[in-house]
Amino acid sequence: MSQTGVAVQNLVYAYSNQQPVLQDISFTLKVGDRVALMGPTGSGKSTLLENLIGLKQPLSGKIWINDIPVEPKTLPQIRRNIGFSFQDANDQLFMPTILEDVTFGPRNYGVPPAIAIDKARHLLAEFGLEAYANRSAHELSGGQRRLAALAAILALEPTILILDEPTNGLDPAWRRHLAQVLLKLPVQVILIASHDLNWLSKVTQRALVLSGGRIAIDSDIQPLLQDTDTLDKLGLPVGW
Repeated sequence: MSQTGVAVQNLVYAYSNQQPVLQDISFTLKVGDRVALMGPTGSGKSTLLENLIGLKQPLSGKIWINDIPVEPKTLPQIRRNIGFSFQDANDQLFMPTILEDVTFGPRNYGVPPAIAIDKARHLLAEFGLEAYANRSAHELSGGQRRLAALAAILALEPTILILDEPTNGLDPAWRRHLAQVLLKLPVQVILIASHDLNWLSKVTQRALVLSGGRIAIDSDIQPLLQDTDTLDKLGLPVGW
């Protein structure tokens, strides 16, 4: 099967000795897609994202990333294609300074130090963090840590960006800043799992909604967000 971006076919995932959390999941994300992954707490959003990058292995079904099947032997290649941001930015910031966090990935892949540092400083400037380059993550606000983690991901120049609850803990100004950053990024596909429906309406065009372990809706996001009755039934009341 050949798809550009992300392709998922008949994915089934279950935790050991339990009913499947994800059942018969199929969808395709093509170049240019900015997609919201929606669903109530416990619907399997994070589990699905972790299957896409090989942190979890499905019981059955197939996943392709830029035409490469996701399987143990291809994971190093897959993870060069995908930038994945965990719910907690602290999971991705572990070096003594933010500058070292952002240069860590490129240097690990053999990029010369001077080039890695130049790229890191450019990214930090883009995100308004250049003044914090020599500080540790612990000295930054939640919003600054979120953007620093995103800079560290983008330093590897992924073609696909996957974000898990990126606005958690962010105040309105930082949520707006993050949206502005995302809308300018040179990545090919963006997939964002979030409960922040108003924010999603500003950064995505399409919505996948998980319910009962399946994709209940795959549609343009704007008309869906106007359909308050449907969202209510799916456990996603607007404005709360």
